[in-house]
Amino acid sequence: MLTLAHIMDALIGVAPKWASQVITEATVDSRQVIPGALFVAIKGEQRDGHDFVEEAFKKGAVLALVERDIQFKDLDPSLVPALDLRDPQAAAKQVTESGGPHLDTPICLYVEDSLAALQKTARYWRRKLDLRVIGITGSVGKSTTKELAAELLSQRYYTLKNRGSLNNEIGLPLTLLSLSENHQRAVLEMGFYVPGEIAFLCDLALPEIGLITNVSEVHAERAGSLDAIAAGKAELVQALPPAPQGVAILNYDDPWVREMASKTQAQVFYYGMDPAADLWADEVVGMGLDGVRFRLHCGDDEFHLRVPLIGRHSVHTALRATAVALVDGLSWEEIISGLRSGATQLRLVAVRSKNGALILDDTYNASPQSTLAALNLLEELDGRRIAVLGDMLELGPYKKSGHEMVGARAAEVVDELICMGELSKMIAGAALQAGIPAAAVTQFDDTQQVVEYLADRLDEKDVVLVKGSRGLRMDRIVAALEANR
Repeated sequence: MLTLAHIMDALIGVAPKWASQVITEATVDSRQVIPGALFVAIKGEQRDGHDFVEEAFKKGAVLALVERDIQFKDLDPSLVPALDLRDPQAAAKQVTESGGPHLDTPICLYVEDSLAALQKTARYWRRKLDLRVIGITGSVGKSTTKELAAELLSQRYYTLKNRGSLNNEIGLPLTLLSLSENHQRAVLEMGFYVPGEIAFLCDLALPEIGLITNVSEVHAERAGSLDAIAAGKAELVQALPPAPQGVAILNYDDPWVREMASKTQAQVFYYGMDPAADLWADEVVGMGLDGVRFRLHCGDDEFHLRVPLIGRHSVHTALRATAVALVDGLSWEEIISGLRSGATQLRLVAVRSKNGALILDDTYNASPQSTLAALNLLEELDGRRIAVLGDMLELGPYKKSGHEMVGARAAEVVDELICMGELSKMIAGAALQAGIPAAAVTQFDDTQQVVEYLADRLDEKDVVLVKGSRGLRMDRIVAALEANR
């Protein structure tokens, strides 16, 4: 288990014998503190974690990484010892010669940079452990792939995965500090916004298997062109060890990803819908909310599968998780059993309104690719099809083409199109140009207007897709309609 001694060793190169306090987990959110936790006080754009150290201690945190003095309101400062680690040599000498504080009270460790200290500790702790790490990145599908891959591997190995989307320079180190000596596998989603970010995360986590889902316009506003996005994602396969230890799992159907084979010394394993891939699928049949059916091929092996994943696009999720399991040594029996019984919670959730309408809640986020996939699912379902589509943010130079692509597809699928937000006007315009009747298109500015419009218009024959970028908070539409049942 991670202890205070490990943290001291990571930061100043000394592991005092008195520092035996076990650390249960690490967090930067005082609301999520559990007894025995390490609280890392980070100053953000909106809030400063230093203002919540006392709250963290009251909830049971035993240690805090801080950059400045803490003003306690209720706790007696004299009962909260502090160790200054900002001069590692001096700190090492002090704790070696004079010992340490009593461990029956929480402790503050003063560091120059709390985030850097967190990252340094995570890097140290990862290297103390003997396990195999699977890194997953891509523009769309990272989280569902992580969930299903971890689920398959858990049938044989004691496996850790990122909670939620703890996939960046803060979240991934927190995840690494949740590892114990008992873990055998870690499936880690890695996010990308700027060049060098994934390379940095790989230096922390040391993945041996790396999987790329796809390259698309998501976050293009921050990341830049598709070339820049592809280069950023490729940092994962570039960081892998050479074959046979390292394995790069690449999407053969995506030319940006397929070409990454030239950028790695790892073994390359392709998946996709093309028979040229090592693992591929055909005869795909979407069965709406009942899942998807397809035929799976790998070498001479062939299997007919039905899995409880929603939408035809979910076949790629199944292929990715299968690829991870295959290269990590799982048997076909384990893989097929895991796929068929998978309990992975997808981000798209089906609920009912008070009038009995089926609402497809896909409000977690939106990109052109994920919205097209959601519209494809809507097309598989019977009933009057209604799509409530909001702005897709951070598309950069692909803003116009992305929204218009979605609008053209919506015109082919929906009976009624409801758009929300300024950018969604491009969706409506493209849908009208593609031939949807003007009477079938309605434009709104905010979620309340959408709720008021839909509340008394829906009935049990309607199927409503709600999707847009997280910043629009379209989850409020679903919550309001569902709450009225």
